Amino acid sequence: MNNNSELEQIKKRSKTKRVVFVYGNFNIIHPGHLRLLRFAKECGDYLVVGVLGNNSPGSFVDEKLRLESIQAIAWVDYSFILCQHTVSFIEKLKPAFVVKGKEHEERENPEKDILKQYGGKLIFGSGETSFSSIDLMNTEWKELSVSSIKKPVDYMKRHDFSFQELLEITDKMRNLKVCVLGDTIIDEYITCDALGMSQEDPTIVVTPVAYEKFVGGAGIVALHAKGLGADVHFFSTVGKDEIADYARARMTSLGVHTHLFQDESRPTTLKQRFRARQKTLLRVSHLRQHAISAEIRERFWQEVLDVIEGMDLIIFSDFNYGCLHQALVDQITSFCLEKGIMMVADSQSSSQVGDVSRFRGMTLVTPTEREARLAVHDFESGLVILAEKLRKKACISNVMITLDEEGVLIHAEGKQKSDWLTDRLPAFNIAPKDVSGAGDSCLTCTSMAMAVGANIWKSSYLGSLAAACQIGRIGNIPLSPKDLKMEINGMNVIR
Repeated sequence: MNNNSELEQIKKRSKTKRVVFVYGNFNIIHPGHLRLLRFAKECGDYLVVGVLGNNSPGSFVDEKLRLESIQAIAWVDYSFILCQHTVSFIEKLKPAFVVKGKEHEERENPEKDILKQYGGKLIFGSGETSFSSIDLMNTEWKELSVSSIKKPVDYMKRHDFSFQELLEITDKMRNLKVCVLGDTIIDEYITCDALGMSQEDPTIVVTPVAYEKFVGGAGIVALHAKGLGADVHFFSTVGKDEIADYARARMTSLGVHTHLFQDESRPTTLKQRFRARQKTLLRVSHLRQHAISAEIRERFWQEVLDVIEGMDLIIFSDFNYGCLHQALVDQITSFCLEKGIMMVADSQSSSQVGDVSRFRGMTLVTPTEREARLAVHDFESGLVILAEKLRKKACISNVMITLDEEGVLIHAEGKQKSDWLTDRLPAFNIAPKDVSGAGDSCLTCTSMAMAVGANIWKSSYLGSLAAACQIGRIGNIPLSPKDLKMEINGMNVIR
């Protein structure tokens, strides 16, 4: 057997990069492996790992399982099951470096002669201490801490619905056609090893260990909708850069119909979070906030017009970085109001200033308290009065004011247009890991539930569950029906 196909792939992907090659059994990934692989990655540009096959002496875990473990490690660029003789493969690959553990330095190393012939180098190293396990990073990023989510049942009794009804609503969502419009943002989490305090000045010194990118902004709203089963079209603007290519490829691969309009006057928005020991140390944003040109705006509108009439739900996810010009918003909302298409909106104002009231005629808006106060220029009134002022100003049917750890306030129309009801849901997740994606997931799930006929009380409960799931892990991971159903069926309730 040989590895000719893998060899072709490696050469095609690495091109002019310096290739580093590591091989071994890797039965159980332990801290020593992680340190070695990190060290190897730092020696060159493209790390290739050959996992020895089942016939290799000392292998006691199936080769496919061992390969999966290696593929989960962020530093590895390419990995495969090494079938042929190691020296023969190295002779064909001609890596710049072969890295082996320090314990091999005094032993016989058969690849040494081949490397010498073409100028490659054999490097021995154990790497430096960083994380104790790759599972720690994977768990923090992707796994949901279900035990930290508590569901209130008194609210369900007040509004007369059951967990079974919530399950039925979740199943109906897969029939929806959803259109999401807003700013594309890529979130990059840079996990660091904290080295300590600088001796020159009071500065924390860290070294990057792992990098993880997520689609954020309006993009994650589209991915949440797709993850919950809807057929989704996403409209946004991006720069002419690698970040835009990543966003397009990622969203397309997950099944979203992407309509990304290139604007060379701006970069694709990139937000970096530097984290150590599960805490964020620093955030860096790469962006420009000017409005899109009239030419891009017209192309945007024409493509929206091609698909909008068949939609069940329009979601405006505005981060105030220039994508949703007011003239464009007015064109779309006027068309939807005429056609009776449901619209919802969120306009975020964390590090920037926005106005959610510019989205008129919405079925639902989900501002924070600060965003609601900015919209109506009221920094003194109570929350119910605040919600009513916002509703009247923008002709909104339902207002959900998100209150961070205090949960949400729901201000909703009653059976009669003149009747207005208010209730509150507490925060469901009592131990959040990353709160940055709560609003996007809540908006998506709540509005999709309303689009399939659920009232605001059931919908907001599902939206709060979605937010609890989202903040139970690091980074923007698209929601799935499995996430919601697992939590709906869970036993953690507050009576």
